[in-house]
Amino acid sequence: MDRLAAIEIFIRVVDTGSFSATARHYEVGQPAVSKAIAQLEEWLGVKLLLRSTRALTPTEAGQNFYLRAKRAVEEADEAVLAARGSASGLSGKLRVSAAVCFARLHIVPRLPAFLEEHPDLELELVLDDRTIDLVNEGIDIALRMGALPDSSMTARKIAEARRRVIATPEYFERHGTPREPADLLAHRAVIYTRDGGGEDYKFRKDTAEISIKMQGRVKITATEGVRAAVIAGIGLSVVSEWAFTPELKSGVVMSAMDDWELPPVNLSAVYPTGRLASTKAREFTAFVEQCVTS
Repeated sequence: MDRLAAIEIFIRVVDTGSFSATARHYEVGQPAVSKAIAQLEEWLGVKLLLRSTRALTPTEAGQNFYLRAKRAVEEADEAVLAARGSASGLSGKLRVSAAVCFARLHIVPRLPAFLEEHPDLELELVLDDRTIDLVNEGIDIALRMGALPDSSMTARKIAEARRRVIATPEYFERHGTPREPADLLAHRAVIYTRDGGGEDYKFRKDTAEISIKMQGRVKITATEGVRAAVIAGIGLSVVSEWAFTPELKSGVVMSAMDDWELPPVNLSAVYPTGRLASTKAREFTAFVEQCVTS
């Protein structure tokens, strides 16, 4: 294995803290990763990593080497991209984490044009409503909604959507259309309970601000389930308009109390890796931003 490849493997090991995660990323066996690190240590004449059954940490020499080597590799990658020019498009692999419903409604249908523009790019969508560990999963960019926890990762807000009170026209006809936040207490609610959803909602209108604790027999942890429940007429739900964009346009569902405002749902791009991945991620972020704003 050449030295540059060994250096890139070492950087990945430090980033992930895992030989197995690095092996998965490069699609090689774990012994190959261990061998690359050993060859790099032999070439440098210093110990780079301290390994135990519970932890994997760089030595002082390893940390110093990591910082300089990572910066050099990133600059080399950027130089390659600049030399090829933007006309060459993106290449290599890009792993993107996103919520199932959002990706299905807003990203996947518009992927053909993006993939045609970048024929050398291999895209892997990791769809999961849970918040996954981006480093251990080898994710290059995550699209996350709602408030973000404190993190050393880089995040950028790219769009926001209104929260709305949504149900089918038939449901509102049978149970009445709410006009005020207090009216919601008399309705059947489908409660979304994951990542920014929940039972408590704060409505605002002019100078008025009213907090309501929604009551409902049905609580669902995935947006796809909320969609199915609302369309089936089980009840109304307070959700992002992104979750029902096609149905709002077609009239399958409708929103109520639009003169009251709820805190919006933010969509953020989270970048856990180095500058080469971020170059691809920035292009994909721009694509997603266009998907949700045009």
